[in-house]
Amino acid sequence: MQTLYQFQLKLDLVFQGSIKYFLILLSFNILFSQKIYEVDYKSQADVKIYEVDYKSQADLLVYYVDYKSQAKNNNGLWFKVDYKSQADLKIYYTKYKSQADINIYLVEYKSQAGWTDDSKKELLKKK
Repeated sequence: MQTLYQFQLKLDLVFQGSIKYFLILLSFNILFSQKIYEVDYKSQADVKIYEVDYKSQADLLVYYVDYKSQAKNNNGLWFKVDYKSQADLKIYYTKYKSQADINIYLVEYKSQAGWTDDSKKELLKKK
């Protein structure tokens, strides 16, 4: 028969493990979240973006979602925020493709969003 103390110890271990698991999931979600703020100057940006005319030219296919909760992970689902302090990433749209870190194409449907060039995926991790 277990003592009350042994039971409390087991309960504490389970609870601590649950908290650790939750914190790991939360930090992973924050790390890859895609709340975007468009800055006025390229020196303020975390990443420079160029919007291409054709899907085949893009590194990333982007869909702007309506709700912040839909912009999770680094998968091309972006949510525009009103203030720089709310953003995970600050982006600057360049005039020329050669100035950009990433080329994007805006898609019509959420299901079309995603990376076409995974080698550039690291550029959109939260700074």
